[in-house]
Order: sequence, then structure tokens, then C-alpha cells
Amino acid sequence: MSNANDIALDRIVESPGSTESSALSDAVMDAQGDASYRTGRKIDPSKGALLGDGTPNENDRVEIGPTTLAFSEWAKASLTLPNLPAMREYRWTRLVQHIVERDLGGLLLFDPLNIRYATDSTNMQLWNTHNPFRAVMVCADGYMVIWDYKNSPFLSEFNPLVKEQRAGADLFYFDRGDKINDAAKRFTQEVADLVQQHGGNNKRLAVDKIMLHGLRALEAQRFTVIPGEELTEKARSIKGPDEILAMRCASHACETAVAQMEHFARTEVPKGGVSENDVWAVLHAENVRRGGEWIETRLLSSGPRTNPWFQECGPREIQNNEIISFDTDLVGSYGICVDISRSWWVGDEAPPADMVYAMQHGYEHIRYNTSLLKPGVSLEDLPHQCHKLDAQYQKPKYGCLMHGVGLCDEWPLVAYPDQQVPGAFDYELKPGMVLCVEALVSPEGGDFSIKLEDQVLITEDGHENLTQYPFDERLMGVS
Repeated sequence: MSNANDIALDRIVESPGSTESSALSDAVMDAQGDASYRTGRKIDPSKGALLGDGTPNENDRVEIGPTTLAFSEWAKASLTLPNLPAMREYRWTRLVQHIVERDLGGLLLFDPLNIRYATDSTNMQLWNTHNPFRAVMVCADGYMVIWDYKNSPFLSEFNPLVKEQRAGADLFYFDRGDKINDAAKRFTQEVADLVQQHGGNNKRLAVDKIMLHGLRALEAQRFTVIPGEELTEKARSIKGPDEILAMRCASHACETAVAQMEHFARTEVPKGGVSENDVWAVLHAENVRRGGEWIETRLLSSGPRTNPWFQECGPREIQNNEIISFDTDLVGSYGICVDISRSWWVGDEAPPADMVYAMQHGYEHIRYNTSLLKPGVSLEDLPHQCHKLDAQYQKPKYGCLMHGVGLCDEWPLVAYPDQQVPGAFDYELKPGMVLCVEALVSPEGGDFSIKLEDQVLITEDGHENLTQYPFDERLMGVS
């Protein structure tokens, strides 16, 4: 029986090192070798003005997106591309609908992921998380304005839903020094003017994340500031048709990258001198090669460093006949998060019996819990119906049974019964939600952890597991 790596590579890309084929499909190699793909004005010279996802077929465009490699692999897999203009309008409509339903004058966004959701534009995303210089205002009538870095207002001009590009939302001390109050006053006056013109002068304003000086300046403008995270998380929780298509593409790209990482680990670790960072770097590189954007965590560890879980990827050299466990937490193609986990046994010996049992137990955990998912299921009741981990795995178990996912890990969270807070998530599953189903099987005081996670779409009549990556056959005890 072939191992999990062979299955993964056969399904996603042809097996590296094979005498019959290369690591990439022939179509991809042809695309990479054709000079027109490297130097032509079009991303794909075989197409017209627009690519299959509805974006301009322009090689030097400002708008970021998938690469030729990703498009080629998706075509080979017969995946349908999303229509990005339609996806952007769906997201904008969701936000406006939630603003109107809550009787707000508008929604003011600072979180880079919420700005991405509203505008589908990016600008130094990670830097922006700790130096908040971008903001977006979505008014009750749908009028949308972005404040961007002063030298880069052009970054969102591709999206006609963004009506104005401005600057001046940077309200952090590094940038404004001792005049930050003046900057906050100017910025919030602009917000007030927009609400007067496009929000019916309704001074109820939802704000997701804002610096303290900005909050005080809004209150000085007589705004009633409503926490905006509830609105944005609820809006983002239901994926539209094109968002689901984008997630299918992103999932395929992520799993292709994971397959390359697994091949590297299985090929190079037995030779010696390969660190956790060396293996993790493959996932980063392959994600970026397909138009992916970043990885939010460093959750890959090996051998005894897998227990306790949450040790970050480091310089430890992985030994032959050891376990590798990881969690992708990957922001991939189209800015979609693909959050899956797997554990691999790397070496020429059989894994120990307690590790095989833990792997089988984790597999049963996520499979049974996934089987419970369908529209109408109460998030309060669900934890009490789920598979129960053995006593030896209870204390180190994961922080949740399941969580939402979209542009990143999102609402809702489904806690284990002993971790539930009554009333915190008193809602029902709806079609269009996507949940990551988790399992951390980690013996208390042990020397290994099994980490498994699948990404699951709630459909009209049940669910669909979007994750197709196989489980390690030797850890499953079937090879």
C-alpha cells in the first residue's frame, strides 16, 4: 500500500522524482517555460481582456492575485474560478445590510482583514496589524471611503465600490508623535461629515478596532460608538457562492503546498541535518508561489517538541523515525484562510503503538464530530453530542472543538463542554458557514501530540468536507 505522501502527490501534483513526470504538471512547466508568460503584458496570453475570475488579464496590474502556476493547477483539477467583482459586491452588500439592520449611520473599520473583506484591497497587511494606518468607512447608504497610506491611494482604485481614496487614519504615536490628538480630530471630523452626507446623520457608529485617541475624538464628535466586531463577524460568517469557489481554489493550492512540504520532509529528514524551519519554509514558499499571502502562526514541531502543543517552529533538527505535526493557519490564494492540520511519521521504522492509537482516536474524533454538522444545529447543544476524548487526552486537549474560518479564523467558536460559557454562542449553524473541525490528541506528560483538522462547509442539507488531504497511513496503522 502506498503511503499518504504518494496519495497526496498523485492527487494534487505528480510525484516529485518520478521517472514518468516532474513535480509540476506538464501544463505548468510549459507555462513557466514560455517566455510570453514571463515578459508578456498579459498574465495569460491565451485569454482576452479578463481572466477566468473576472479580473484584468494584465501582467503589470496593481491588484494582487493567483499566479499562472495556481491557475494552471486549478484548470487541471477542473475547479471553477470565482467571479471576483461578484464576490466583492456580495461582501459589500452583506456589510450594508447589517449596518441598516442595526440602525447605524455607518461602520468604521481598522482591522486589516475587515478592510480586505470590505474592499478586497491590501497594503502591508502584517505591518498594518501593529501600525494601523488604514481605515474604511461604509455608510448606511453604501458609500465607501478608504483612508490609506498617503503615497498609495491607488491600491484600491481597481474596485469601483470604493468611492474615495483618502489619507490620515494613522493615529499611532510612532507616526503622529505629540500631535496625535490633532490628527484624530481631523480624521473624525471627516467621519462625521460622511455620516451627515451618507448616513442620515445617524450618530450611532459601529467601530471594529481603533486607537484610544481616535475613540475619544469620535465621542467628542457626539458619536455613540458601538462595538463593530459583532457586525463584521456575523457578516463574514455566511460565505457567498463566489467566496466558496475561492475557498475551493485556495484549499487546492494549500494542499498542493502541503504535499510539497511532506515530500521534502520524507525525502530529506532521513538524510539528517534538516530542521523544523527547513520543512516549514517549504510551505511558505509554495504558498507564495501560488499567490498566497502569509502564514499566521509557526505551528510546526517535531518529536518530543510536539508535546506540549503550541511550541513554535524552530531550529531543532528532525530525527529519522519521529513525528511531525503542524497547523497551516495559512492565508492563501484570494486572501482565503486554509486552516488544516496533519501529523506525519517520518522514517523507516513503524511508529509506536500508543501513537497509532492516538492517531486513530483523533481521526475518529474529527470524523464523528463532522458528521453532526448541518443547518439548524444549535452551537449550545453541539458540544454535548460530540465525540469524547479519552481521559489521558482531556487536560491537554485543544482550545475548541471547532471554529469558523474565512479570511482568517472567525466566529463562531464551538467549545468543549467543560469550556463552554453559557449564552456566548447561542446560535444555529446556517448554510454558507465554514468550520474547522479540530483534534489535538496529546497524552498528558507524553512525548508526542497528534494534530488533525479539516475545513468543512455547511450546505443546504448537511455539510461538505473541503479538505481532501490524506491521513498518514502508518500512523493510522494501515501500512
